Amino acid sequence: MSSVHRLALTPGEPSGIGPDLVIQLAQSHQACELVAFADPELLQQRAHLLGLPVEIELFDPQQVATTHHAGKLKVMPVKLEQATKPGTLNPANADYVLETLRQATHACLNNSFDALVTAPVHKGNINEAGIKFSGHTEFLAELTDTKQVVMMLATKGLRVALTTTHLPLRQICDAVTEELLEKVIRVLHQDLSSKFGINQPNIYVCGLNPHAGEDGHLGSEDENIVKPVLNKLNKQGFNLIGPLPADTLFIPKYLDHADAVLAMYHDQGLPVLKHMGFGKAVNITLGLPIIRTSVDHGTALELAGTGKAETGSLQAAIECAIDMCKQWKDAS
Repeated sequence: MSSVHRLALTPGEPSGIGPDLVIQLAQSHQACELVAFADPELLQQRAHLLGLPVEIELFDPQQVATTHHAGKLKVMPVKLEQATKPGTLNPANADYVLETLRQATHACLNNSFDALVTAPVHKGNINEAGIKFSGHTEFLAELTDTKQVVMMLATKGLRVALTTTHLPLRQICDAVTEELLEKVIRVLHQDLSSKFGINQPNIYVCGLNPHAGEDGHLGSEDENIVKPVLNKLNKQGFNLIGPLPADTLFIPKYLDHADAVLAMYHDQGLPVLKHMGFGKAVNITLGLPIIRTSVDHGTALELAGTGKAETGSLQAAIECAIDMCKQWKDAS
């Protein structure tokens, strides 16, 4: 049995930069076996457009995993519904995008692959096709029958997990309940330990309201919901610090000791993380029965086919997935 980790790679929206990134990464050696779940013709056409040589090889699951060689690319073929043009969305290909995710996820679930790495999808285009879709995180949770997942982004020096993900701002206060918060913290604590090798992780928790509610004068949620959950779990051996005002939490005084920060909603914690490491950060779905990492950016339609797409985040996602595979194997 090979000691090389086999990663399933989905290029995401076919008219975006995902196929570009896959072709660009295929030009360099990788310390794992990469298998793209995609239409081979799409990848060949994009390689020709970019002027980059690539030898596409259909994936043979019977072969032992070997590290990726520059200039080659193994592909598990998934057929596009319609031909696509870089930068031009086509809702007819929405199910193709989801089918690549379905096949890659199932391949990870049956242990044929060690991890899933995803390039960006276009949520709007999928919804235009009449398919309700709020993001990779929620889709993969349903696909794997996982009741509670946690979205976490990571860059050098900072990990930020989210209590709620893609919700309108006016719905967040109602969504942050004691039950949800406890479930999210348990998943975060468990995966920091099992998939990142951090024993007894220190988790710093943002308050929901400005100034963490200022003792109830700026909202009661931090006093009545957040604090009771943190107190309960700390008595069970967790290392939870908070709730802390989000406007002063992201400073060295706290971050030097934090293994992760838990934000209450999407735009509370992610602007700070992306300011620190945009283009090199990794999106990680915690709580799944598989390892899944992704990029920190969108489909960048205007860059598709131009050769100007930056591969930093996808490269970081691959390297993070490899590291997580090693830690998870060690912990199991």
